Amino acid sequence: MSAAQTTPTKTGFTDRALNWVEWAGNKLPEPFMLFMVLFVITGLVSTGMQMGGVVVTVPGSEEPTVIKGLFTGEGMAWLTTNLGINYIGFPPLVTVMPILLAIGIAQHSGLLAAGIRKLFGSSPAWLLPYVVGFVGVISSIMADSAFVVVPPLAALVFKAAGRHPVAGLLGGFAAAGAGYSTNIFPTSLDALFAGITTSVMEALPGFEFTAVNPVSNWFFNIIASLILGFVAGFIIDKLIEPRLTRQNVPVDEIGVEGAEDSSDSAEHMRAALTPKENKGLLVAVLAGVVLTALILVAVLPAGSPWRNEEGGFLPKSPLLSSIVFIVVAYFMVVGTAYGVIVGTLRNTRDAVQMMSDALKEMLPFIVLAFILGNFISLFNWSGIGTWIAVTGAAGLENAGLTGFGAVIGFILLASVLNLFIISGSGMWAIMGAVFVPMFALIGYEPAFTQAAFRVGDSATQVITPMNPYMIVLLGMLRKYEPGAGLGTLMARMLPFVIPFWVVWTLILAVFFFFDLPLGPGNGIFMG
Repeated sequence: MSAAQTTPTKTGFTDRALNWVEWAGNKLPEPFMLFMVLFVITGLVSTGMQMGGVVVTVPGSEEPTVIKGLFTGEGMAWLTTNLGINYIGFPPLVTVMPILLAIGIAQHSGLLAAGIRKLFGSSPAWLLPYVVGFVGVISSIMADSAFVVVPPLAALVFKAAGRHPVAGLLGGFAAAGAGYSTNIFPTSLDALFAGITTSVMEALPGFEFTAVNPVSNWFFNIIASLILGFVAGFIIDKLIEPRLTRQNVPVDEIGVEGAEDSSDSAEHMRAALTPKENKGLLVAVLAGVVLTALILVAVLPAGSPWRNEEGGFLPKSPLLSSIVFIVVAYFMVVGTAYGVIVGTLRNTRDAVQMMSDALKEMLPFIVLAFILGNFISLFNWSGIGTWIAVTGAAGLENAGLTGFGAVIGFILLASVLNLFIISGSGMWAIMGAVFVPMFALIGYEPAFTQAAFRVGDSATQVITPMNPYMIVLLGMLRKYEPGAGLGTLMARMLPFVIPFWVVWTLILAVFFFFDLPLGPGNGIFMG
């Protein structure tokens, strides 16, 4: 029997494709080393281009940009005097770190998990797939912990409701992963993307564009989150669960000690939160309402200092420049209110510990930011980014690829790269450095290029073995199907990938062709 089971894994197309992706991905260095290699390559190329006397002129600029080489006297002096500045001044650090501290209080006080449990536990059985889809999509507010919190919780409430627990398990993971880059709430990921987008536009000095901030894609994200949440629920309800039933996939955990008690724990989780947790959620909501009222009182009066010189808020104003503060304030206030009520936040020491724990979870990015900041700074300082943008934009115009077709090509490229480079910040640093200024030169706002990247950055990450949480999910799945492998998991995830990719691209197309604002003050086309 074991031989029969291993034969398909060697000959099946699905497993061959998985094995190839895994092999190719494993050939890539770790993200830090990958950008170190790219930094050296950029330095060598820039030096060669300077020796060749390469110059480039940005359309509308009177002065040409001369390519400067890293491995020259001037380049070495630039590096040694700016190494720390390139790191500390890396824009994502300015926005991500404060938001991360605030989300740390909201998460570690138990507020975010309680909110998810409330949504799951209060939902009728027929609505559960759609609640799982919606919660999965917006669970990116919890960062990577969403991958280990949402799936097992969804499995428990599915089982308690008399539905197939594996459908909840798979659906929760798929929604969290395939919709990772969007949310109805501004998150630390929005701040991270916005920081990188802003920094790479330095490749076009003096070029006028609308500033990108953590809510520059907010309108687009809200619509995408709601629609993708419904799509995920529909797939779980109409495709995944019926197929699991036809395949006779067990609804009970197999060979797991204590599995016979799982329905009791599921019923407990589904029934309700504790009275104290319910009170905490209510007080958190009221605290959020009070904060909203205070903000409105501050910004709505005609003479408010948060208005711009024309008396409005768009396209630029102190209010929009205060987005990071507003996001931090909301998470801090509602997280603190909840924590005080339920007893998880008793003093400032607890708050400091929660924020410290949040930073610990972000340490890999903080380390990666050192080389990311220096790589992007070199890209901009050397002029290579400018040269690539101008040359690439001219090539697209000559080929007639300046419409939505070019955008689809960009999304496809991001989707393929996402199979190998799981780090969203790392991949956006690479792609953004090239495509943000290039697309700006053919008439697209940086915020729009960033929105297009979100589509390709998420959809395919639930089918690549390079995603470490795929292994975690496989362990969860094997509690029901001991013989399940990565091929099994990929087959179960594929029904989510293509619909998510298509629907998300269609949403972007609607915004594109109707020229709808992507967020407060951020449009699609230049000018």
